[in-house]
Amino acid sequence: MLPLDVGFVQTDPWVVIDLFRSRATLEAEILVLRQQINVLRRANPKRLPFGSIDRLILGGVCRLVPKMYDALAIVRPDTVIRWHRAGFRAYWRWKSRRRRGRPPVSLEVRGLIREMSLANPLWGAPRLHGELLKLGIDIGQTSVAKYMARRRGPPSQAWKTFLRNHADGIVAMDLFVVPTISFRLLYGLLIMGHGRRQVLWLGVTAHPTAEWIANQLTEACGWEQIPRYLIRDRDGAYGEIFIRRVRSIGIRDRPTSPRSPWQNAYAERLIGSIRRECLDHIVVFSERHLRHVLLCYLDYYNGTRTHLSLNKDAPISRAVETAGRIICRPILGGLHHEYDRI
Repeated sequence: MLPLDVGFVQTDPWVVIDLFRSRATLEAEILVLRQQINVLRRANPKRLPFGSIDRLILGGVCRLVPKMYDALAIVRPDTVIRWHRAGFRAYWRWKSRRRRGRPPVSLEVRGLIREMSLANPLWGAPRLHGELLKLGIDIGQTSVAKYMARRRGPPSQAWKTFLRNHADGIVAMDLFVVPTISFRLLYGLLIMGHGRRQVLWLGVTAHPTAEWIANQLTEACGWEQIPRYLIRDRDGAYGEIFIRRVRSIGIRDRPTSPRSPWQNAYAERLIGSIRRECLDHIVVFSERHLRHVLLCYLDYYNGTRTHLSLNKDAPISRAVETAGRIICRPILGGLHHEYDRI
């Protein structure tokens, strides 16, 4: 095929000249060329190789001018039609090729979507998608639904969330004994809120009667911010007068089971903190002295002391100070210290 290719290239410049040649000369040349093709076919009966350009030219010309099928000598018309159909399929395969889809979602965003879906079981894909858009993360809603955590059952809040939702309306109270220097027994009354573990009241008396406890509860809670539930033990000091006062205020009294201090765990733990951090290091002289010490510790506990359950914050939230000189103030005679910036 090399001589034909070379001859084809050599005769390309003569295509324009052929337009001005006589018809008889062109027919004679066509006859000579056909005869040479017949000789080549007899000498090389095997299948001739055709390149992509050859197939494109032959298929295109025959498609535009159907009469040229009769001029085909080294290839059958069915082959040219097959080439055309193959080119048609290749064209539409290229036309309908898969284009680049959505950009990939980073591992950080995937983890954030999973974390948000686990922390908010009541949120669906639209809600999560809205939150991500507000955070400046451009992502599709279907991608958010794809990477959300799958749940087997219907969404439900965790026990931790359930208890926190009810903690603000619960107060706990308990009595604890403090001996003085003369071995006299004094009684301290602790009233605390479950919401932020804040100490609402610390009272001191030598004779804890039901009327005195009822008055202390009224002073601690008042008549405006009344808690919903009251947790206490079954001490005999909580008499009928105290129970009637609780009912008249509108508080639901929930005494614990007998010999079950763990049911009032927050108050028991706070009494232990008072003993470990304050009373175990002080000798109490009198009822007035004990009241003064407990009030100082109350201010320190509510406004300064950090708590693990509050993410290292105080019950009365402390602001983070970053500027100024750090100063130290002693509390309870230097038993504890408070650090601030000025």
